[in-house]
Amino acid sequence: MTNRVYNFNPGPAILPEPVLKEVQENLLALPGVGMSILEISHRSSTFENILNETINNLKKLANIPENYKILFLGGGASLQFSMVPLNLMPPKNKADYIVTGSWSKKAVKEAKRVGAVNIAASTEDENFKRIPRQDELKLDPDAAYVHYTSNNTIYGTEWNYIPEVGNVPLVCDMSSDIFSYPFDVSKFGLIYAGVQKNLGPAGVTLVIIREDLLERSQDTLHTMLNYKIHAENNSLYNTPPVFAIYIVGLVAKWLLNLGGLEAITKLNDEKAKLIYDAIDNSNGFYKGHAEKDSRSKMNITFRLPSEELEKKFVKEATEQGLVGLKGHRSVGGLRASVYNAFPIEGAKALVEFMKDFQNKNS
Repeated sequence: MTNRVYNFNPGPAILPEPVLKEVQENLLALPGVGMSILEISHRSSTFENILNETINNLKKLANIPENYKILFLGGGASLQFSMVPLNLMPPKNKADYIVTGSWSKKAVKEAKRVGAVNIAASTEDENFKRIPRQDELKLDPDAAYVHYTSNNTIYGTEWNYIPEVGNVPLVCDMSSDIFSYPFDVSKFGLIYAGVQKNLGPAGVTLVIIREDLLERSQDTLHTMLNYKIHAENNSLYNTPPVFAIYIVGLVAKWLLNLGGLEAITKLNDEKAKLIYDAIDNSNGFYKGHAEKDSRSKMNITFRLPSEELEKKFVKEATEQGLVGLKGHRSVGGLRASVYNAFPIEGAKALVEFMKDFQNKNS
């Protein structure tokens, strides 16, 4: 198959076509280098320049203050479920966690191996259909940090505000909506994200950490689990995922050329509105999972009147080049993931398919 389908997969997810074309063009040999990005040494000046340019462009995109370090680590966001408490929880050995979906529950599980976890809020008893309000958060002012997940891929909810947590460092798993809108980095102590949804391919995790928090990383930690070691070595203590970092750099340039986070959020708003309007105007044939004020712009989750119709929807959509619309195995239903690189034309194509499918099956 040479024609590209509309890729609604939740991750690894769609990459910008200009980035893929540049990778394809230069895969055999980087200009002026004579070897592939897949072959170059991570100790070479070529990669050092790629790494530093990527860091600088990410700082430009999000206006990241000078007192923050950008790290590229392995292990996915799931390893951060452990690294965050191992590095940041001592000596208090307690932290607040806000639970809004499956991934924050997994983060809690790992944090409990290190210290005490206070569930500051949870919407699990409502099947995670909404984000807690600020006045619902039961925060401990003496906690080592407060952790939350900004976007919940499985349930299709997203925080539309940054929680106020006083003087306690705020930690956020932004794996599925990072760099999809402007946000104030200075409100966070640490941000982490697997890049394979909005910023690159699977294989590297982005960590943005305020420098003062690096002092919490104890020398007794295993070396590869220590933020301070990685920061001191500019993510080069061991061989990093060179190819993945290279593509993150290309995606960062692509975003800057579009007009930055202000421009991409307008596109994301437009795509999400098209699909949510189709759901809301279907007279109940399509039913969204998330409450309207908690809806995700990245992962749009919805149900049909029966599971049989949902299976038929996925089959027929796939046949028309609308791929990856099946909901997560743990909740079922349907899910359209429309990350930064997803084209507006794909959202329009899905809406037309939804209308046609409803006319034929209602």
